[in-house]
Amino acid sequence: MPTDSENPSDTVFGQTLGYVRVSSADQNPGRQYEIIGWCDKTFEDKLSGKSRANRAGLNKLIDYAREGDHIRVASLDRLGRDARDLYSLVDTLTGKGCTVTFVSENITVSKDGSSTMQELFLTFLSGMAQFERARILERQREGIELAKAQGVYQRKLTDKDVQACRAMVDMGISIAEVARRYEVSRQTLYNALKGSGAYSPTG
Repeated sequence: MPTDSENPSDTVFGQTLGYVRVSSADQNPGRQYEIIGWCDKTFEDKLSGKSRANRAGLNKLIDYAREGDHIRVASLDRLGRDARDLYSLVDTLTGKGCTVTFVSENITVSKDGSSTMQELFLTFLSGMAQFERARILERQREGIELAKAQGVYQRKLTDKDVQACRAMVDMGISIAEVARRYEVSRQTLYNALKGSGAYSPTG
């Protein structure tokens, strides 16, 4: 239910902006509108994708928001999909000089806020974001180790890797040794050096 002017240049300093995101589990945004109350302008995402790039309403909010604006969201989980996403978005919005209020949790965060509750909240978010990142990396490592054990894992060489490998081969180092150093099969290295297979321009 976006309202009023779409042009940020028409924005009055200190507007109240709302953000609403519905999900597959809760497709009725009415309750969120009730929670956030009256706003000068509201941005909405319906059944948004997992990445920020797929959340058109959120991206419009970020582009539109200006220093001094007050952003109201029904709850923490309506803005961020996980702790990392939430921390990043809060940092982005407060970095623009906006104040963000999560109405259900009664939490307000601003760039220059110094309350104990805000400091605890941001510290908690930062810690959770780091924890989630560590968990993702650990799962990736476990998946790679399992794939290696099953003989199905193949590391993809980057462009810089390929250049370095080509230089090593030109220096007389054997294909087998270069492949061993980069933890790839000889066939993968051959393909990379020839620009074929997964390393072809259309691969």
